[in-house]
Amino acid sequence: MSASSWVSTSLPYLTPQGKGHGDAWGAEAEAQGRRGTQRILHAGEVPAPAEVAKLFGIAEGEPVVVRRRLILLDERPNELTDTYYPLAVAQGTALARTAKIRGGAVALLAELGHTGVLVREDVTATMPDEEERRALETDPDEPVLRLTRVTLDREGHPIQVDRMVMPALRQRLRYEIEIEIG
Repeated sequence: MSASSWVSTSLPYLTPQGKGHGDAWGAEAEAQGRRGTQRILHAGEVPAPAEVAKLFGIAEGEPVVVRRRLILLDERPNELTDTYYPLAVAQGTALARTAKIRGGAVALLAELGHTGVLVREDVTATMPDEEERRALETDPDEPVLRLTRVTLDREGHPIQVDRMVMPALRQRLRYEIEIEIG
């Protein structure tokens, strides 16, 4: 599959889905005539990695909640995503468990009173480590895209950090930015 075969946008993953709707990934894939599924590989408390701690404004190693998922497109690995939440936001909620979250994590965050209003994404290209290469079924010389997204609430507090790893040769990321003139 060439990069132009799959186009992904961020917006569906940043806004709560309506009641009764499936997850944003499944809906995006279905809209393009594909099948999008995911496997939750781990959920629970972990020590914050350095990059995540910096984005949350906490010390490296402080506990955070993570949901690690393998995202599949037509049953083929398409992305590894680790989504981190501050302990005060996610501890004791469905975010810390491996079960699917009805309506998605963004909807649950909104129900808990945490709505994102600003998102910052950074994308880099690197070579995968061996674990990522195996999980994503990439060739040894195939690069990956690394997207790090931090979501901030109205007060400017980070409520979520996503770290995604995607096979670069199978992706095209699209950003649409509405510019208000006034």
